[in-house]
Amino acid sequence: MPEIGIKMLKDKGFDVVVNIAADDRAATKEELIEGVKGADAMLSILTEKITAEVMDAGAPTLKIVANYAVGFDNIDLEAAKQKNIMVTNTPGVLTDTVAEHTFALMLSIAHRISEADRFSRAGKYHAWGPQMLLGTDMSGKTLGVVGLGRIGSRVAHHAVKGFGMKVVYTDPKPNTDFEKEYDAKYFEKLQDLLPQADFISIHVPLLPTTQHLINEENLSLMKPSSYLINTSRGPIVDEKALARALSERWIRGAALDVFEFEPEITPALKELDNVIITPHIASATEETRNKMAEMAAQNIIDALEGKTPANLVKL
Repeated sequence: MPEIGIKMLKDKGFDVVVNIAADDRAATKEELIEGVKGADAMLSILTEKITAEVMDAGAPTLKIVANYAVGFDNIDLEAAKQKNIMVTNTPGVLTDTVAEHTFALMLSIAHRISEADRFSRAGKYHAWGPQMLLGTDMSGKTLGVVGLGRIGSRVAHHAVKGFGMKVVYTDPKPNTDFEKEYDAKYFEKLQDLLPQADFISIHVPLLPTTQHLINEENLSLMKPSSYLINTSRGPIVDEKALARALSERWIRGAALDVFEFEPEITPALKELDNVIITPHIASATEETRNKMAEMAAQNIIDALEGKTPANLVKL
């Protein structure tokens, strides 16, 4: 956790106990249970599963679980509701950063940046050639946005304003203002959108209805020349199906920042040249991670001072 958030809590006179894993791993269930005993607040990160059992260990003092993430699929919201424990997140602050990383992945896979880097480092670059490592232009192509939240909208903004791309999108409901501003087209069904797009960018939350949303059937609907980008949550994509789609060239490439069994990555994906892999770092800039720490700390401060935190998750 960036020190700026810890300092905010300490400056309020709170006793702050930080669980630090020496081997850079997620906290275990046992560590979470032991750490939350007697605590008034818990500041969690997305790799920590805050279950009913963990919350029970914090009874009767635990008032808030402040998640250091925009998502909160790692927290049992129903249990929190039953136990009258507030849950907060850090939305908005990482929108620009994640959108930038999404676009960086998109550019990199289209222009084969990572592949070219490996090629050059391996000593394979002997002379310039007109057919060497040919990529794909993004300008004028169609971007399919799956989930038009803050981040999806911002990615679309970069696509239209920066690269002259066309935008199609799917979401539970259409956004007419967005359509007017970006000349975008709405598709109610994902299956209707997929054949239209050259790039598919995933921006939906992880829910029972979105797990394996990108499966073998839907991958088969994409253009053979298209690319899949995922900076949302790993289990939204069926990685075995994706590995098959990439190896058999159903689609041209993929760029992933999140993984189905994170931190494990399906071995077949790591063997493919037409996939870019980054270790869940889409929000990893100094500015954004510090802002997230400040927001999570302020959520705790507000809760413990009897105020309603600004980023309270609706239970």
